[in-house]
Amino acid sequence: MDQAALKRTGVDVRDDPRIAALLDSIPITAQHPRTVVDLPGGLTNRNLKVTTPSATVVVRIPGPGSELLEIDRDAEHRNSLAAAEAGVGPAVVHHRPGQGISVEFLPGRTLTDDDLHDPQILGLVATACRRLHHGPRFVNEFDMFEVQARYRRIVAEHRFRVPDRYDDFTPTVASIRAALGPRVAVPCHNDLLAGNLLLVPTQDVPTGIGHEVRIVDYEYSGNNDPCFELGNIWSEATLPRELLDVLITAYHGRARPDQVARAQLFALMSQYGWTLWASIMDGSSMLDFDFWEWGMQKYERAVATFDGPDLEGLLDAAGRAR
Repeated sequence: MDQAALKRTGVDVRDDPRIAALLDSIPITAQHPRTVVDLPGGLTNRNLKVTTPSATVVVRIPGPGSELLEIDRDAEHRNSLAAAEAGVGPAVVHHRPGQGISVEFLPGRTLTDDDLHDPQILGLVATACRRLHHGPRFVNEFDMFEVQARYRRIVAEHRFRVPDRYDDFTPTVASIRAALGPRVAVPCHNDLLAGNLLLVPTQDVPTGIGHEVRIVDYEYSGNNDPCFELGNIWSEATLPRELLDVLITAYHGRARPDQVARAQLFALMSQYGWTLWASIMDGSSMLDFDFWEWGMQKYERAVATFDGPDLEGLLDAAGRAR
């Protein structure tokens, strides 16, 4: 998961011979003169924007400290190809099997949480999600209930920190899973924070505003319930409740209160599950970043919903939606 928190602005590869050697070994980045800029964000990857006389690309290098997250780099690569085929992801122009190194580029501007407060931008995001979800099927599955349980075992095994009362909500999680029932899975990104969304200029979009949204970084991609995708977008950007209605309506082309309830429950599971992602990174990463505080922000929002007055109503509404 990437956050715009590590504010690297540039790097001279002469100071890092490993990076220089890597770029020299990739045909599309081996040309000189060559400029390299470290892109901000990247808590589980290092992202380099490399410009040569013939191309500008982004080289994504898996970072240390993410092994316990069990990211399948082969599935990430194959799903990235599928997303590009769907017209949503960037073209993958190079891949280093076994190392997870990929090279791709899309022109455009990275979105921010503030951008996602704009209903017009949310409409473009919904369109991008719909295109991805109707594209080629991914090679693996993603289920936050299973991811959360697996992360919990890893946290216990390594004795990483766990927030107070975390396991008290296990019975409620089982009720949420039952209420959501059997799910039809489609190709999902599963980590759609604003930093993984690009506003790209185009001349052929129905909106007439000259832009579309494209999606990058498929580390956590897999076939999943589309309501998880939409609820996760809403949760990650901490959008107000009414903008979830906007997002769901834009995605389905009409108001769907039942799908809003499902998305809210998946958003709750997103907060609950990614809290353990933060615990793992807090205990294993060498990066100078406060993963614990980042995770606790999610956990506190999850607790507010677990303890709040609306949960039973959401469970009832989600059950009726099946």
